[in-house]
Amino acid sequence: MSDSFHYQGGRNKMKKAINQRTLAVIPCYNEEATIGSIILKARQYVNEILVVDDGSIDDTARIAKNGGAIVISNKSNKGKSSSIKTGFKYALVNGFDYVITLDGDGQHNPDEIPVVLGNLLNNGYDISIGLRAGKNTEMPKWRRVGKRVLDYATSFGNGGYVTDSQCGFRAFNKKAVNSLIDKLNGSAFSIESEELIKAHELGLGVAHTNITCKYKNLDTSTKDSASHGISVLSYVIWLIAEKRPLLFIGVPGFFMVLIGLFFGIETLQHYNETHVFPLSYAILVCIFLIIGVLAMFIGLMLNVLPNIIRRAKEK
Repeated sequence: MSDSFHYQGGRNKMKKAINQRTLAVIPCYNEEATIGSIILKARQYVNEILVVDDGSIDDTARIAKNGGAIVISNKSNKGKSSSIKTGFKYALVNGFDYVITLDGDGQHNPDEIPVVLGNLLNNGYDISIGLRAGKNTEMPKWRRVGKRVLDYATSFGNGGYVTDSQCGFRAFNKKAVNSLIDKLNGSAFSIESEELIKAHELGLGVAHTNITCKYKNLDTSTKDSASHGISVLSYVIWLIAEKRPLLFIGVPGFFMVLIGLFFGIETLQHYNETHVFPLSYAILVCIFLIIGVLAMFIGLMLNVLPNIIRRAKEK
């Protein structure tokens, strides 16, 4: 798999995408300072631009409409995941062949749409992910550390393939959009990781392409990075646990039972030697054994139930 796609030919090759109808989806929340310039650049490479205004209280929607974008506004803030799914539904209903998603805060460069889209048009992939790496990104070091944690966590659910799991600059063909739309159940910023995990389950071809990234003077995030990272990581862990319950629930439960048995033996030995019953150790033993046994039982049930349900449906 190539790490990058070198785009040549400028807009002449983009005619293929234009003929096949391409939509740019831009989720926004209070992005009045940047949305106008993003639309102006993006409209050179796509047929239509959809801005999903996620409950903004500034002039994001007005500026987007004046810039020529179609705007769908939410009355309240529903999160990025909801905005992306809204964009996917719009694309399917209106017959678009390709969907490009990019952030509305100026982090992504719309002039790189041909580069990201190129993996779909010319290399046969279903999804193309922007890769923020190397000298072409201004990402602070502390953000890189958090990104890598989420990248490796996501890789457990997408077949071990490590890429930029949190980059919102992506391209999807109609097959990918149609396959993913009913599979995406997460909320807020978990959408990027969930797309990769579900794409692996569905057998969709995924590539990544080096892109530039701008972080300086950007302060438009609706959540601080720590809470963002924790919320995404917790959802990714849940997705993986749901997919591999024996590994992520049953195995830890087994080790907790072993720890409980170890402390139980220590407790009995202490009682035999001193004739004093250590209540605190006994409570600790009970906690480990109860939680461990429950985890093993839950892991086993979650592993067996999908097969039982599937067989029941087949009958």
